Amino acid sequence: MPFLIAHPRDLASSGLKLGDLDVVFVTGDAYVDHPSFAPALLCRLLEAQGWRVGILARPDPDDVEAFRILGRPRLAFLVAAGALDSMVSSYTANNKPRREDDYAPGGRAELCLRADGTVGPGKLGRANARPDRAVIAYATKCREAYKGLPIVIGGIEASLRRLAHYDYWSDKLRRSILLDAKADLLVYGMGETALLEIMRRLDSAAKEGRGASFAGMRGTAWRSSSRPDYPADRVAELPSFAAVSGDRALYARSFAIQYSNADPHSAKVLIEESEGRFVVQEAPAFPLGGTDLDRIYELPFMRRAHPMYDGSDGVPALAEVQFSLVSSRGCFGACSFCALSLHQGRTVTARSRESLVREATVLTRLIGFKGYIHDVGGPTANFRASACSKMEKAGACQDRRCLAPEPCPSLRSDHRDYVQVLRAIRAVPGVKKVFIRSGVRFDYLMMDRDETFFRELVKHHVSGQLKVAPEHVSDKVLALMGKPRRAVYEDFAKRYAELNRELEMNQFLVPYFISAHPGSGLPEAIELAEYLRDSGFVPDQVQDFYPTPGTLSTAMYWTGIDPLTGEEVHVARGAHERAMQRALLQYSKPENRELVREALLAAGRKDLIGRGPRCLVP
Repeated sequence: MPFLIAHPRDLASSGLKLGDLDVVFVTGDAYVDHPSFAPALLCRLLEAQGWRVGILARPDPDDVEAFRILGRPRLAFLVAAGALDSMVSSYTANNKPRREDDYAPGGRAELCLRADGTVGPGKLGRANARPDRAVIAYATKCREAYKGLPIVIGGIEASLRRLAHYDYWSDKLRRSILLDAKADLLVYGMGETALLEIMRRLDSAAKEGRGASFAGMRGTAWRSSSRPDYPADRVAELPSFAAVSGDRALYARSFAIQYSNADPHSAKVLIEESEGRFVVQEAPAFPLGGTDLDRIYELPFMRRAHPMYDGSDGVPALAEVQFSLVSSRGCFGACSFCALSLHQGRTVTARSRESLVREATVLTRLIGFKGYIHDVGGPTANFRASACSKMEKAGACQDRRCLAPEPCPSLRSDHRDYVQVLRAIRAVPGVKKVFIRSGVRFDYLMMDRDETFFRELVKHHVSGQLKVAPEHVSDKVLALMGKPRRAVYEDFAKRYAELNRELEMNQFLVPYFISAHPGSGLPEAIELAEYLRDSGFVPDQVQDFYPTPGTLSTAMYWTGIDPLTGEEVHVARGAHERAMQRALLQYSKPENRELVREALLAAGRKDLIGRGPRCLVP
């Protein structure tokens, strides 16, 4: 089985010539033919349906000839920034350029695919060959390369910027990326269903010699010069871009409307006027069922990086997922800082045990496999079904908070299916160990009265340390984060330690915490520092809150308001307060002492300065 067409040599070896491809998929990531990489998954799906598709991976953004090396596609360009929003990929939470890019050849951010077919620094010698706001940059170059071709944008960057959104790097609201990219259509969420319908419409229009109509497809957004004539009961009108740009409280209300229209069973069409044009967001696509997931994840993949990167030491992002299995999609956890609610959705669908065993068997035959499957999971590893029956039919509840701050009475916590899946994969010949690394929702685990999964997790699926994400210890902050109360994590940590002793295992618990999340001021940061002091845990790394596009927490950050309640929220906006909160989480580091003292004095906590056992800093 060959790689997908990603290089002029691939065209020749496939017996094709320039102009023979139906579509070209442009992405900011290097091409890795593995089901965990969306361009490969989507292009293999199109290939399986008979389309001739090419991947133009990480083309030189400053050379239009790099966008022509696979020829003019017959139907369209498909454009995505990559696995991450390009600004998140290229800049830290403190807006500093990142030095490396795991999705670039060899992790070297300056490398790209050049017009001569070689991989190296681009025409202008950029330090980072992934352009800022890559969807806009790539769409512009596609139009320059071949005028008149439809351009369809998608992926995480387009999905989370599909309507008016706060942009952290310019510190302002930006209009829909659909307008800035001047694209014909935007696909949001998991795009398989929409993409196949788009291809059918494009092909039909091309054969009839007319332009394609894109209106009415679930999981898409399109632009119009006039207001669409949809029935009033199907539409939720959003405030205009001009209105929300000048009124933060109004933007919070607009975001709340978007947030409450994210479920396919109940969502309305959203219409947002922007400078005389209208962005129309159709209702979300229904998630793929388990049978469909089985089918697409079992398509043929090479499961390695394209040979054009052999001289660049491959693509680092592959290492973590090469011997992993995607078992589910969707997440009802509703963490406020997570984009999944507006991208994958909260309906959980899972692959069958039989399909996962078949794929695990494939992994055992790969070069480099040493008997260890690194992960069997998804957005949340121990979610394998919907939270309750309401989520599986029309009229699903709009509250959207299944777990926090208190679990919904309708929530079903049941790990029996996941246990059977893990047991079956452990039994595959050649598999020595199966790890779970994609994240366990510990509050959901603690709700399950049957402790079988918890015991088997500790006994079989932890590689020395289990990483979990309590994120904070202040119940006020946790409620804003969509996370369970502090006591739930403490109960989990206690039981985890007890099970390790009972099973004679010596495994550690590594909690992740976020500093400066909306709602966290210096008092809450000090509460977290005191917890760390009392627990004896010193975090090696601290994650500053990162206002990424499309999340509830980012809306709080920009507006100072919780959109779901309308209540005011403290926001640490300035770099200095953010630095103090971060320093408090690593108060024992000598280089943080001055900031910690300053923070303690500012909060009136001089009692924590000194030589006593409870003091944080001398």
